[in-house]
This record gives sequence, structure tokens and C-alpha cells, in this order.
Amino acid sequence: MFCGYGNIRTIKDFKDYIKNKSVSVIGLGVSNISLIDFLKKCGVKKITVRDKKTEVQKIPEDLLEINYILGENYLDNLKEDVIFKTPVIRRDLNEFTEAVKNGSVITSEIELFFMLCPAKTIAVTGSEGKTTTTTIIGEILKAAGKKTYVGGNIGAPLLNQVEGMTKEDYAVLELSSFQLFDLDNNNFSPDYAVITNITPNHLDWHKDMDEYINAKKIIFKNQKESGRLVLSFENNITRNITAQSSKIFFSNNNKSDIYCDGKYIFIKLQNGEDKKILSRGDIFIKGEHNILNFMAAIGVTHDIAGNEAIINAAKNFRGVPHRIEFVREINGVDYYNSTIDSTPTRTIAALNNFDCDINKKIKNIIVILGGYDKKISFEPLAPVVYKKAKAAVLYGETKNKIKECLDNYKKNNNNCEELIIKTAGNFDSAVIEAKELANRGDIVLLSPACASFGDFKNFEERGERFKKLTEGF
Repeated sequence: MFCGYGNIRTIKDFKDYIKNKSVSVIGLGVSNISLIDFLKKCGVKKITVRDKKTEVQKIPEDLLEINYILGENYLDNLKEDVIFKTPVIRRDLNEFTEAVKNGSVITSEIELFFMLCPAKTIAVTGSEGKTTTTTIIGEILKAAGKKTYVGGNIGAPLLNQVEGMTKEDYAVLELSSFQLFDLDNNNFSPDYAVITNITPNHLDWHKDMDEYINAKKIIFKNQKESGRLVLSFENNITRNITAQSSKIFFSNNNKSDIYCDGKYIFIKLQNGEDKKILSRGDIFIKGEHNILNFMAAIGVTHDIAGNEAIINAAKNFRGVPHRIEFVREINGVDYYNSTIDSTPTRTIAALNNFDCDINKKIKNIIVILGGYDKKISFEPLAPVVYKKAKAAVLYGETKNKIKECLDNYKKNNNNCEELIIKTAGNFDSAVIEAKELANRGDIVLLSPACASFGDFKNFEERGERFKKLTEGF
């Protein structure tokens, strides 16, 4: 890095630093569009926008000159002084390595936010549950009357709001492994860090599972001793993490600092007392995974917000869209959208959210599975699908891979439950097939266990398409 960039702590510092620098923004997603607006406010007059796409949303050029380099060769001749990259592009590409050798600074919108943010920072990551946990933390802090900003990998980018923040405020950010991969330096040291769990994910992007785990660990790597790290005790990887910051574990095991005994959530106090925080029944959103999400949030907020705010948030929080979201009931069939479930472990959690009676042979879930292949094994999913679902409708790039796992499970388990397996030519056909298989009292659950890439821009678009299709049933 150029001498000076890593020492920036205020907007004035940044304005003084950036005013005479050439700037490049790589990848024109939502966060970088907001970044360009911020750079303009900081006095940057000229920006080079680089994107692999041949067509991008053009940025209004009022007070700003923009040079676009688009297409396959978008990283050619990369030599700007300061280069802001989108998280989904790996920073160890040869083009970036050469640029650094030639004196360029490689950074990101999220790194700059943490450098400039005066508020107390709460960073949340995990393979599952990070969006809901991030949102719950924000809701609890708001219920306690704290001025709170929620963003990062969800919602609006927070960089444009940083100038209005104070040291009394709280900034709660969800961070993906891609974003964390770019934050492995002293500019990132959150006051509070949460890892909800770590299970295989994004192995199509990360070189291997070890790299993925190490990316998640960056969230606490540079925390000060005064920082707090909240971890799942139920997850083998997070249970064995060592850190210099103060650790708080949560789980359904009463050995944890925060635990649920089946009826109430407790926290262990320093004096040895187990303090009751709230009743499980106070939590409006259902699902065992959401009990864990609330415990993770309590690990951050219990001494900031107090019980009343926690209970208030629990009773009023209605969940995050696209996460076991009830869509509608049609002719006695309930339709649920859980398009966020882009890994087998998320789909397992979604299926386990619904009750079934195996003894009475009652299975009423038709689950829609498939999509983009993230190179994750579907074997752990098979027994849960057979146990919980009456039918599985498969589509997309992974449909044959999932079918093979389901078929192999049945071949090796003669006593497993019956399961109807159908394959569909595309997503729309899969939803229609699921509708045809459903009878009164059944549930059609979109829980793909795969990413949406190829068919949709993102998982939200996939969920909205599902909801739109059900309107016509």
C-alpha cells in the first residue's frame, strides 16, 4: 500500500489523500455505484470504471468524468493509484498483483467504510443465519433507543452515511467470505464479531475449504483484546476457535454462555448465576435455527440493550424476506419461499423447520431443489429429504447430481421412506410440477440447496419469480 492510505481515519484524511490520485472502480454493482457517489462528494474528478460486462448502468457525470473499460479485457493496463474492487473478484489475480508491485493500492468500499466509521462496529458472518442475525441485532438496538445503521452485504451500502455517524452510534454489518477475504489487514477490527456457523459453501470460488474457513476467521483476526467474539458452540469449527478477544458461545447446550433449555433462553453471568433473558415463546418467527440466531444476537446486545428491548424485538420481528417466507395459501396448499437456501445445510434447516409424523406416514412437503453447482456434496441432504418430504422436484445444472444422491441413498437404505422424484426442464416448470403434486394440506417449499447464478441475477430474483408464479395458481 502507498504510505498513508492505511492510516486514514477521517473523511478529511481521505479527501486530502484522494484528491490528486487516479482512481479505478472495478465491478459496477450496488455497493460500487454508491461508492462512486461518495468519491464524487470527496472531490474525485475522474474515475475509470472497469467491468467484465459489455453493458453497464451509466453513471450521471455531473462534476465527474468517467472512462469505461468493458468486456473480457477490462483488467488490461491496470495502473490507477487507488483501485476499488468488487468483492466477488479475487484480489490475488495476476493483474492486481502486478498493479500492487507498480505502486497501486487495492482496496474496497467495505474496507474504506471500516477505516472511516466512528461508530461502534458489529460484524456478522457465517455460512447460514448471518442476514437474520444481523437484522435481529439491529432491531434489538433500535428497540433500546440506539441510533443504529444496518448494512454491509444486506440493504443499502453504509459508506455514504458514514459522515453522519458518531462514536455513540452502532453500525451492524453482514459480511460475506468474499468481503472478509479483502479485509485481512489492520484496517478491520470490529468491536463485536459474530460467526453463526461455518459449513461448506462457495467452494466454486474459494480454492478449498481451508481458505473458506480462514476467510471467515478474518472477522476476529485483528480484534483488540477488548473486543467480543460470539460463536456457535454447536458447530465443530467455531467451537474450537481460539482468539485474543473475549469469546461468548451460544447453543442449546447449557455448557454455553447463552443457551436455551427448551423453554427459555438464559445467559451465564460472571457471578455464576444463570439469568433468564426471554421465553422461547416470545420469539415470533419460528424455526430452531431462529432460536440460535436470537441467541447469537443476544451475545452482542445483552449488556447494551437490556431484556425489555430484546423481548420487544423478539415479539415484533417478522423475519427477513426469502427465508422460509410464507407466500400464500391456495386451495389448501401453503407455499413457502426460502430461496436464500443456497447450500444443502440451509435446506436441511428449512426442512427441519416443518413438522411431520413418520409413524403415521404423514409427509406433506414438496421441495423444489436445484440451480447452480457450487461444488458442495448433496449427500447430507438425502436422508432429510426422504424423512421430511413426500416429493422432490429437481431443476437446473445440479438436478442430475441431486437425483443421483437421492437414488444412491434409497439403494443403500432399503427401509427409507418413499419419495416421489421429478425433474423439470427449467425453474418455472419445476414450480408448476410442484403445484401439480400438491394436495390440500401440503406444503410447497422452494429451498433449492444451490445458488441462483445462470438462471437469475441473484437469489432474491429467484424468490420473486417463485412468488409471481404462485399468483397464477
